[in-house]
Amino acid sequence: MDENRARRVADALRDRGVDAHLESTGIDVYGVRIVLGAGREAVWGNEGTSSLAAEVLLDGDLVGFIPEIPGSDSFDEAQVVDAIARADYREPVGRELPQAPPPGPPLTREGGLFRRFLGGFREESN
Repeated sequence: MDENRARRVADALRDRGVDAHLESTGIDVYGVRIVLGAGREAVWGNEGTSSLAAEVLLDGDLVGFIPEIPGSDSFDEAQVVDAIARADYREPVGRELPQAPPPGPPLTREGGLFRRFLGGFREESN
């Protein structure tokens, strides 16, 4: 996933109350990390592929996954946000819920005043 796209997806998820963060796992490898609580988190989009899949980790150890979502390689950002919001992480092999849970209160976007500075001014301006 492209860095700016991953940042916009994380921002859109935070606007829906999902605890999402930009995840960087190497040089030009970006994804979205969802904090699930109790030491669990899901990492989306950092496999280097154009399709959408996630790894579910518990304290850094793989405990589950969401398999590749068919057709996700052509999703726009709104569809990516919806797919991540609809993910069900309760089972080792996750699935998508028929519809997303209702949005929670929005979370503050990461970076605040220094957001562009910390990102090296790479963020696209709107």
